[in-house]
Amino acid sequence: MSKVVLITGGSSGIGKSVGEYLQSKGFKVYGTSRNPLNYPESKFPIVALDVTKPDTISRCIDNVLNRESKIDVLINNAGSGITGPIEEIPDAEIKLNFETNFFGPINVIKAVLPAMRSQKSGLIINVTSIAGYMGLPYRGIYSASKGALELVTEAFRMELKDFNIEMTNVAPGDFATNIAAGRYHAPVLDDSPYKGNYSNSLKMMDDHVDEGSDPQQMADAIFKIIETKKPKVHYKVGVFMQKFSIVLKRILPDKVYEKLLMNHYKL
Repeated sequence: MSKVVLITGGSSGIGKSVGEYLQSKGFKVYGTSRNPLNYPESKFPIVALDVTKPDTISRCIDNVLNRESKIDVLINNAGSGITGPIEEIPDAEIKLNFETNFFGPINVIKAVLPAMRSQKSGLIINVTSIAGYMGLPYRGIYSASKGALELVTEAFRMELKDFNIEMTNVAPGDFATNIAAGRYHAPVLDDSPYKGNYSNSLKMMDDHVDEGSDPQQMADAIFKIIETKKPKVHYKVGVFMQKFSIVLKRILPDKVYEKLLMNHYKL
């Protein structure tokens, strides 16, 4: 039987690319969206799910299990971006970002674990971000939410060892997707002390996404992970310098690394 794959946020961007590629490889793929009716031309079924609403998570998992009797692979891909000076981002937006990028994936994992434990197998892939390995200026909340998911995955892996359930992180760099359009941007305020630096950093971030890599790289990487018997704890997918930045953070003194980031963002 084909492996059944559930991809949260599978209607566009990385999730869509991964889903279409896995389907071409013979997997039975289900994606999710808050509004599935908006994607009538999807090449695989889209099931209703909003990761910030636990009742929709339960219904989605039950829906797929009723159709297929199993879920072999969960790809926690749904997420949202957020930018702005931390001082000026409304608390409600900070909490919503963590609901989407951190609490949401945890709740999807909780919902799928009983089925995976019953079938004595399963793979959970959490899509995080290279930004989660460092505190980036004007992306601090995003870095924190993705970094938190990286750490939770490390703990989860050890807790799940007895059940033959594997879990791993895949941290992408910048990819050419529509994430910038859906990102929450704190407004650039005329009277803000951060106006100049934030405005310049915002343009640089948008340029990085526009010039980002082909999402097919993520599809290739995730396919290889699924085909691996014992996945690693962490994977990074992106251009060399983005991946190398993680190595530099590990080996350089903190202030030297901080200076490199400030120079990169022209701060």
